[in-house]
Amino acid sequence: MADVNRGNRPLSPFMIGQYYRPQMTSISSIMVRITGIASLGTAALLVLWLLSAATSPEMYATVNGVLTSFVGDVLLFLASWAIWYHVFGRLRHVIWDLGYNVNVEFGEMFGWIMFIAATILALFTAIVV
Repeated sequence: MADVNRGNRPLSPFMIGQYYRPQMTSISSIMVRITGIASLGTAALLVLWLLSAATSPEMYATVNGVLTSFVGDVLLFLASWAIWYHVFGRLRHVIWDLGYNVNVEFGEMFGWIMFIAATILALFTAIVV
């Protein structure tokens, strides 16, 4: 058997830094997971807003005031960006699940497309809605 020195090599690809160079494919995959969690938080905000509307006018005014303030606008913009990014990430996985474009070049190109399209659509959502 070959003499393998396991003590001098990284044990995991998640050791970002000197052992692992982040790539667009890995970063976009990680971001899809993060935006999925952020989308869950966005759903919780929506439920809070609806519950406050059903509870009392005072509570609704408080929650609506927070969500329509500058901080709320920034939070809702980031939430819409996260939702759009996650949508494109799911689309990428549907394409891959169907067996199309399962290669690094497509993954890197679609990673950039996901970021740019999510930003454009989040700006569009913020302006129109």
